[in-house]
Amino acid sequence: MSHHTQFFRLQDAVNRRVFLSRSAGGLGATALATLLDRGDPLAATAGGRPVIPHHAPKAKRIIYLFQSGAPSQMDLFDPKPDLAKRRGEDLPESIRQGQRLTTMTSGQTTFPVAPSIFEFSQHGQSGMWFSELMPNIARHADRWCMIRSMVTEAINHDPAITFFQTGSQLAGRPSIGSWVSYGLGSENADLPAYVVLTSFGSGRKDDQPLYDRLWGAGFLPSRHQGVKFRNSGDPVLYLADPPGIDRDMRRGTLDRIAALNAARSGVIGDPEIAARTAQYEMAFRMQASVPDLVRISDEPKHVLDAYGPDVHRPGSYAFNCLLARRLAEKDVRFVQLFHMGWDHHSGLPAALKGQCQDTDQPTAALLDDLASRGMLDDTLVVWGGEFGRTIYSQGSLTETNYGRDHHPRCFTMLMAGAGMKPGLTWGATDDYCYNITTPNEKVHVHDLNATILHLMGIDHLRLTFPYQGRDFRLTDVHGELVKGILA
Repeated sequence: MSHHTQFFRLQDAVNRRVFLSRSAGGLGATALATLLDRGDPLAATAGGRPVIPHHAPKAKRIIYLFQSGAPSQMDLFDPKPDLAKRRGEDLPESIRQGQRLTTMTSGQTTFPVAPSIFEFSQHGQSGMWFSELMPNIARHADRWCMIRSMVTEAINHDPAITFFQTGSQLAGRPSIGSWVSYGLGSENADLPAYVVLTSFGSGRKDDQPLYDRLWGAGFLPSRHQGVKFRNSGDPVLYLADPPGIDRDMRRGTLDRIAALNAARSGVIGDPEIAARTAQYEMAFRMQASVPDLVRISDEPKHVLDAYGPDVHRPGSYAFNCLLARRLAEKDVRFVQLFHMGWDHHSGLPAALKGQCQDTDQPTAALLDDLASRGMLDDTLVVWGGEFGRTIYSQGSLTETNYGRDHHPRCFTMLMAGAGMKPGLTWGATDDYCYNITTPNEKVHVHDLNATILHLMGIDHLRLTFPYQGRDFRLTDVHGELVKGILA
């Protein structure tokens, strides 16, 4: 960074403090106004961020169905029927090539090949392959873009899922939803720009935990962090005011708090004070907006039936899929569902059936629902986990049972909707589903994130934030737009 750039940024920061000190009495209104702004006006002056969107967006919003724990690609999307005759054989060293192992299988003396026991068939005019476990998701074969050539850098869950969300294996960076919120702002004063939903899977109820930092804002202004709706009890804590407190009293309390915050901001000029005031205002509005949002009894019966019986259980994957559509209708830009239960080191066949029973019908219903409302054309839907699974069995292998370890070298993601090329299968893997055989179609996590931002009208190279002496971005110093998957 040049000395001139540093000087002008310092000057901008000083000018911002002067502005805040002179307008302290209206800080609450200023904070509220930023909730509707397409971007962050304070950050724009502080960080020199260009006007966004950088180009015409294909997607107005994203529904990201993150399958936490890593679905087995060779049991769901990437069939290898010729391996049936190699069951139990040791994975050839020419395939494994001494690649890194986790501590779960590093002590194994053999790596027996475990072909999938599930049947595959082709679907739609595109002929896309799906496992028998996903008949409803398969109905949308001509809507999905299937990426079989995903690759990541981490081999264990925590760094891998952190890497997917933030572009770094180390905790503390802003999540992708926070970057979208920071870049594009909110279009609804009554709801956050970034909402997170979580659900427990049937396949493995005690699966890998999720941490709030996965949807955190990192070093971005804190109002851009994801707001998590709880999967049991009230979706948001303190929705109801205490006994004896009505809306007028709550409004008066917030006005007095805003005045105190404004006075403090006038002294120290900290933008986080405005962010805090804005969050208080958002919470006040959510007290009115969220109860109606989660009350799904107003949905037609045929819509509820389409999502399956679990839709009536708050916190289930089915309920969250329907809630995601309702949030999208309210112009929430980024809705992210985390569904746990995909980490199948043993007993995979039974556990995988449970996970697919959770997710297959609701995911398909979500696509149908969006399409019927004319929303799929400008909504991007993403489905996938943090890495793949190994073709070799972890632990004992039988005719009907096996487990699979973590595998970052190749895995599958599904994308549909705004700007995606429908019915496309992108990339290929070798006969053991272990290595990518189409290097020109390899999709790194940074590439995926760059492409997602592109569809929202954001150039990943230009959405930056100054922190600790350098400009940061979601894709760090990496990432290439995957043009071949775009319509």
